[in-house]
Amino acid sequence: MGIIRLYEICPEAEKAGTQNAVVTGVTDNTAEVKQGSIFVCVKGARFDGHSAAAEMLSKGAVMIVTDHDIKCGKQLVTDNTRLCLARLLNSFYGKPSEKLGLLAVTGTNGKTTTAHFVKHILTTLGKKCGCIGTAGNDTCSGKLKPSQHGTPTVPRATVLYSWLGEMVSNGADYCVMEASSQALDQYRIGDERIAVAGFTNLTRDHLDYHGTMENYFQAKRRVFTMCKTAVINIDDEYGKRLAQEFSDIAVTYSTEGNADYHAEFIRMNATGCSYMLVNEREKTACRVDMNMTGLYNVQNSLCAIAMVTALGFDMTECAKALSDLDGVDGRMNVVYRGDFTVITDYAHTDDALIKVLSTLKPLTKGRLICVFGAAGDRDKEKRPMMAKAAEDNADILVITSDNPAHENPDEIIREVMTGISGKKPCRCITDRREAIAYALDTARKDDVIILCGKGHETYQIIGDEYLPFSEKEIVKDIMKRKEN
Repeated sequence: MGIIRLYEICPEAEKAGTQNAVVTGVTDNTAEVKQGSIFVCVKGARFDGHSAAAEMLSKGAVMIVTDHDIKCGKQLVTDNTRLCLARLLNSFYGKPSEKLGLLAVTGTNGKTTTAHFVKHILTTLGKKCGCIGTAGNDTCSGKLKPSQHGTPTVPRATVLYSWLGEMVSNGADYCVMEASSQALDQYRIGDERIAVAGFTNLTRDHLDYHGTMENYFQAKRRVFTMCKTAVINIDDEYGKRLAQEFSDIAVTYSTEGNADYHAEFIRMNATGCSYMLVNEREKTACRVDMNMTGLYNVQNSLCAIAMVTALGFDMTECAKALSDLDGVDGRMNVVYRGDFTVITDYAHTDDALIKVLSTLKPLTKGRLICVFGAAGDRDKEKRPMMAKAAEDNADILVITSDNPAHENPDEIIREVMTGISGKKPCRCITDRREAIAYALDTARKDDVIILCGKGHETYQIIGDEYLPFSEKEIVKDIMKRKEN
């Protein structure tokens, strides 16, 4: 990549030099700069890359990208350095975004499951599909790249585009990614042309970052300005708003009817669900059988089937593909089954708790015991809301730590407790392992214990440390000792 290509990639930039140096990398990380690098100055919450521009030139950077004139001969001035970073990276890696069919799933809850459904359908239909998201990243290399400790849903742009490049090299046809609100707000996905974007729902979360629900919505909304087809859940109020605004590209879905794709005759039991999928546009219908339960999974499957069908695949074949999918890591996973059952799930918002608990309650012969906590360094106002959701839908509550991070875990629990009315038995145990042990000791025949908040995570964040913490292994260890 010659430096002259910078102005082709960022046409809005102010041309400040004509050097033809060979570019060896593109980064916004000062630690990654080497001879031949393009350094993009990004202003973050704790550090402004502009302050390191001179030092990066001395390390061998051949171009500095800035958002204002820093009196440097090797500078490229643009009004959005984050967007410019994504464009430069896409070009540096051979424009993989133009060689892959890109699909994106956004929403508060259901992104991981829906993306997993999309990947499974496409793979079953004979296509190579990469995946980027919370539960792991697949570049079609034959080996999953697990999400690293502290890695966001969508990685840094420098990592994301290198993975997209890997997918192309590995022969991928498609890539489905979870499009988080922060990633969209920070232009980690740039302004790529997305074939199909899906919307699951929008409920309170991440207000520690966005401040207001409207800001949160606007961040999510951005992905629909980048896509050819928008698959939208109109059971959700924000989804109805999106469907109206993007009516020319919208394909709607619903579990309540009056949508392009809707579910009828929904049947659920403890191990799965089935329904009749109706396509109002094509006047066709087919049966869907899944080994996962919950109305929210009916919605997730509707979204996934509609997204893949929008690519030109047959709806019935898409539906059939879901019949042999056993589950998604960290989402309603049974980790112990005996006299009672233990399930882990990633539910970490009040809406997610309501959906998971209201699904399990009618399927539970005994008592439903909910172990949960609230994450530290996150939106504090949702803590009592989570408590109310749990108390309204479970029989016994065990409130404990999630990822306390830099907050006092006891103080987090006190804030959660402000949402408890006292109508259900409730125990506060700060140590999460001890809380799980208490729930296992409390359980009786036919009870169901649901461990909420950790899901696929195998660590617990305390301060700056990521300490090993696998709920699956903890339950296995405790039950082994009890049974011996």
